[in-house]
Amino acid sequence: MPNKKIAVVEEVKKKYVRMALETGNNASIARKAGIDRSTLKKWMIEYQDEVSDQMEKEDISILSDEPTHDELQKKYDQAMKLLGEKELEVAFLRE
Repeated sequence: MPNKKIAVVEEVKKKYVRMALETGNNASIARKAGIDRSTLKKWMIEYQDEVSDQMEKEDISILSDEPTHDELQKKYDQAMKLLGEKELEVAFLRE
């Protein structure tokens, strides 16, 4: 039973690592998580490779520290695609 709890905690940590990688804003993500930036940095060291691999499989790019216009455009396009999919889902569920 304790292993299940550990797995849940690890998934939460990975979620915040992924958010930090996607946005490139570690300070903001740490605040949202209610943790210190150093804690997020430790999680990133521990899980970054695994999360990066998963993001590559899903064709989601990691935002660099100083993103170019093209990188920002790609992230914007990905976000709009996801938003469109969610809007379709909501419309379908309402019917």
